Amino acid sequence: MKRKIAVAAALAATLLGTAACGSKSDDNSAASTTTKIDGTGKTIKVWLMVDAQTSWKNVVDDATKRFTAATGAQVNVEYQQWANHLTKLDATLAGSDVPDVVELGNTEFSKYVFNGGFAEVNKSEFENNDSWLSGLSGACELDGKYYCVPYYAGARVLIYRTDLFKAAGIAAAPKTYDEFLADADKLQAGNKDSKFGAVYMPGQYWYAAMSFVKSTGGEIAKKDGDKWAGQLSQPASQQGLQRWVDMVKKYSKADVTKNENDQAGIFSQGQAGMFYGNAWEQGVAEEVHKDPNDATSPLVPTKVKGKLAAAPMPEIPSFLGGSNLGVTQKSANKELSAQWIKAFTDSTSMAGLVKANALPNATSLMDKAAADNPTIAPAALAAKLSWFPPNAEKWADVEKGNVLQTMLTDVLTGKKSVADATKWADDQINATLNES
Repeated sequence: MKRKIAVAAALAATLLGTAACGSKSDDNSAASTTTKIDGTGKTIKVWLMVDAQTSWKNVVDDATKRFTAATGAQVNVEYQQWANHLTKLDATLAGSDVPDVVELGNTEFSKYVFNGGFAEVNKSEFENNDSWLSGLSGACELDGKYYCVPYYAGARVLIYRTDLFKAAGIAAAPKTYDEFLADADKLQAGNKDSKFGAVYMPGQYWYAAMSFVKSTGGEIAKKDGDKWAGQLSQPASQQGLQRWVDMVKKYSKADVTKNENDQAGIFSQGQAGMFYGNAWEQGVAEEVHKDPNDATSPLVPTKVKGKLAAAPMPEIPSFLGGSNLGVTQKSANKELSAQWIKAFTDSTSMAGLVKANALPNATSLMDKAAADNPTIAPAALAAKLSWFPPNAEKWADVEKGNVLQTMLTDVLTGKKSVADATKWADDQINATLNES
C-alpha cells in the first residue's frame, strides 16, 4: 500500500513488561512462554520500511532500548525502500543470511504466510490482541494460527468541501448514510455546472465498492471446506453493491472505466463536493500539482486549498492500508524476535505512533488516539470498522485479473445487471481461488 504518513514524535521509555521466551532450543514457532529470555551476546536483524526512519525513529529506538534492557540482546535495524523491498526479500529468503523481523504491507503478507516464509506467533502474548484491526490482522491468520502482528494503519475517510457544505446549508459532516445522501442531494441541487458531481467516485474503485458490500453484511468470497466460494451473487452482497451503484450513477461524474489512483488530483480542480479516499489524500488534493489528465502539463494550482475537511464515511467499513511485522521462518532467534515485536507494538509504542500521525493497531486504542491527536481523528474513528480481502493463497491473482474492476464497469455501463455481473464475478473468483 502507498505510504504518505510524514510525521515525528517522542516517546518516554518504560521497562518492558513480562518477557517473552521459551526453551533454549529454537523451534518453528515465534511463540513464547513466560520465562525471561537471555539474549546476551546475540543480535537480531530487523527490516523496517523507511517510513519508520523518517517519521518515528524515536519509537523504534525506544522499543529497542526497552528490549535490550529486558533481554541483553542487541538490534540491528535496516531500513528498506518500498520500490524494491519485495524483490530484495525474495532473494534474501532464498539464502541463509535472513533478517529476523520483517515489515510488509498488510496486502503483501498473505503470499508469504501461505508459502511458509514466516513463523507462527502466539497471538495471546501481544498487547491489545483482542482488538487488533481486522483490516491488518486478516493477512496474518491461516487455519486459526497467526504468522504476523499488526503494526500501524491508514484508513479511508470521506473528504469534503467545507465551502460548498456551507453554501448548501450543511452544518456538519454526515453521521448516517441517509444524511450522506441528503447532503449529496443538496450539493447537487446547489451547483448548475453540468460537469459537477456531488461525489467523485471512479467506476473501478473496488475498495470502495466492496466496502459498500461489507456494509450490508455481504462478502467477496468465503472458504467452504477445502474450497473457496464467491459470495458476490448472494443477496446481502448484491444489496451493498446496488447501494454503491445507485450512488455512483446519481452523484458521480467520474470516469467509470478508471480507478482511484489520481482521484485527489482530479478532485482538486473543483468539480466535485466529496470523495472517498485515504486520509492523506486530503493533503494531496490541496497541493499544487500537474494536471492529472495530462502528465506533460505545467504545474496547476489546486482550487480546494484550505477548503477541505474529513470525517468517517458513515456506516461504511474502511479498507485499511498499513503494515504488519513477522518473524522469518529461517530466523535463528525466533523467540527474541517475537520479544522485540512485542515491545514495538505494545501500548507505549502505539502512543508514539499516534503522536506521529499514524494509526495504532487495535480498535481499543482508536478513541484515545482520536482524542490525543485531532489530525488523525477522522481516520482513527473510520478504522474502528475495517475489513480485509479473502485471505486466499491466490487472491492476488483475482486482483491481477481485474475481476472486480470488470464487474463494476460492466454494471455502470449497462453491459450487465448487478445479478449477472456478480454471478460472472463469482465464477471467475471460484476458478481462480480453487485452481490447483
